[in-house]
Amino acid sequence: MALVTLPVHAAPSIAQFGEPRYPANFSHFDYANPDAPADGTLKFGNYNELQSYDSLNPFLLRGAPAPDIRELMFDTLMQRSWDEVASEYPLIADDVEVQPDFTSATFHINPAARFSNGDRITAADVKYSFDILTSPQASPLFNSQFAVIKSATVLDPSTIRFDFTRPERDAPLIAGDLPVFSPKWGMRPDGTHVTFEQTANVPPIASGPYLIERRINDKTIIYRRNPAYWAANLPSRRGMFRFERVTFQLFLDNFGPLEAFKAGSIDVNVEGSATIWARRYVGEKFRTGELKQGTFPNGPAYMQGILINVRRPMFQDVRVRRALTLAFDYEWMNRMMFYDQYRRSTSYFDPDSFGATGMPGPKELALLEPYRASLPPAVFGPMLKQPSTLPPSSLRANLREARDLLGEAGWHYRDGALRDANGTAMTIEVLDDEPGMDRLLLPYMQALNTLGIQTQWREVDSALYQQRLDSFDFDMTTGGYLPVSVPGVELLRRFSSAAAAEEGSENTVGVRSKVVDALIQSALSAQTLDDLQAATRALDRVLINSYYVVPEFYAPNARIAYKRTFGWPAPLPKSYRDVDWVIDYWYVKPHGA
Repeated sequence: MALVTLPVHAAPSIAQFGEPRYPANFSHFDYANPDAPADGTLKFGNYNELQSYDSLNPFLLRGAPAPDIRELMFDTLMQRSWDEVASEYPLIADDVEVQPDFTSATFHINPAARFSNGDRITAADVKYSFDILTSPQASPLFNSQFAVIKSATVLDPSTIRFDFTRPERDAPLIAGDLPVFSPKWGMRPDGTHVTFEQTANVPPIASGPYLIERRINDKTIIYRRNPAYWAANLPSRRGMFRFERVTFQLFLDNFGPLEAFKAGSIDVNVEGSATIWARRYVGEKFRTGELKQGTFPNGPAYMQGILINVRRPMFQDVRVRRALTLAFDYEWMNRMMFYDQYRRSTSYFDPDSFGATGMPGPKELALLEPYRASLPPAVFGPMLKQPSTLPPSSLRANLREARDLLGEAGWHYRDGALRDANGTAMTIEVLDDEPGMDRLLLPYMQALNTLGIQTQWREVDSALYQQRLDSFDFDMTTGGYLPVSVPGVELLRRFSSAAAAEEGSENTVGVRSKVVDALIQSALSAQTLDDLQAATRALDRVLINSYYVVPEFYAPNARIAYKRTFGWPAPLPKSYRDVDWVIDYWYVKPHGA
């Protein structure tokens, strides 16, 4: 059912704008192959940059959850498709009613839906999951994700209604994204419960397709497909999860997975390094075709860069942040280090859909005009182009401009360092947890040193890194904003003033802006796709001209190496995450194929 102002009625599918692509009687998503073999195994390497894990609960703030445990073990009320702007199809819920004023949505639970222990999934279980995830027991990321939901009310054992805090077109889809788990997870033999946080070492009683078969240590885990998985033949699941077992083996650096792949210990390796991809995927098995390299179009552009923590007093002047941006030499880095495999990040949104380009249009200007006095004039001009070092430009010229900006902001070079009026030197620690990133960032740090900024590199393990990010204890670090099919509630988590003070939030850089808050609300209240695009493009202009991030680069293609025995469906989805695509839709080809 599309979210249009019509008399309320029930339908199996919902779309934020327009109609769902797939009809009610569809058999499977186009990018799934329901005839693919389902008896293979997949051995995978690092996942989400994890080097180890210490938790079986992916919903907690503390701890590193087991790789892909949320996707493999927890189903949601509905399933989003990967080849539409924003549509959802039946999964745990088989029917949904959306009020025409978008104040509530009512979901009916499929009577066949079951937890991994065989219990039927009820509306009370859904409410329990919602209540836990929006409580202090869970990571605040989930409270932010579901902030648009005011309450959940059980109407009968199979029906639950979500009332929304405000009428937003994406609110029913957000409710459909709710992961569901059993209240019996963490129950003691005497019927009492451990706290939700104490379930970190308790195998989940969940709703998804896999079970934990074995944990070998904090670096290896084996999942086994649940033979009684209730949703295996639903249209939204048909053709998915073709591996009988999925094993994750985590390594401490970028080189371990590749060497394990060459040795046959893992089957598929998603490569994050352009240099390694270009130079180290060599050997007899590559020459014979036993091992292959593939590049796959990887969806929309996105913002990746060096995040600037504007909570630090030295970064609160936008001229300082702009100067930091001028010191980054993308063209040299892409040419000399990345074999021209990357593209420059220029927008917080995909420029082909929701990102700003050229001059602001009439709707963008209408949103921005009330704040003209508090915005830089550049917001109202052509979309900002990132600094270039291609002739006739040069890094030397950019550094001269950066020096002048720093001087205007009160920072001057004396006594061997860039100092403020009090004589305090500007010292920046660049924090990261990924081995090898120093090679990429040292040229940038050298440019900052040329300006008199004292920089130091600090590499920590992934657990400490996440802890420091959650508490905003950093100066600068690498990071990014993964693309979404339709911008929505994640804007609150990433850029709202409220999220800036919330420990563990995605507003890592600390954006606190009344203009940004207002534009986010314009995006969330948009009634048409055109209105949403105007709001996100206006927001893009404000964020880019605020210099919260030193834009780096993104890979337009996924780099995936695989054994020749593996296959995948055609066509590819329009928007996907490479790791999820491999785990969810790849398969082992029949012998001889």
